[in-house]
Amino acid sequence: MARTSVGEFVRQVRAETAKVHWPTRKETVATAIMVMIMALLLATFFFGVDAFFSTLVKFLLGLLG
Repeated sequence: MARTSVGEFVRQVRAETAKVHWPTRKETVATAIMVMIMALLLATFFFGVDAFFSTLVKFLLGLLG
């Protein structure tokens, strides 16, 4: 494995960073809003599934007692 100097490493990092497509502020805000909406939808879905199974288990345990 070849070793590179610190200066060469920094040059390589700058060269790779220049190739990156950085999102605009508008893209970042839109993506953040979409993530929040999806997180809210998933939280609601999993709350509903959990409530359903909780009710089901309580019902089944009630049949035993």
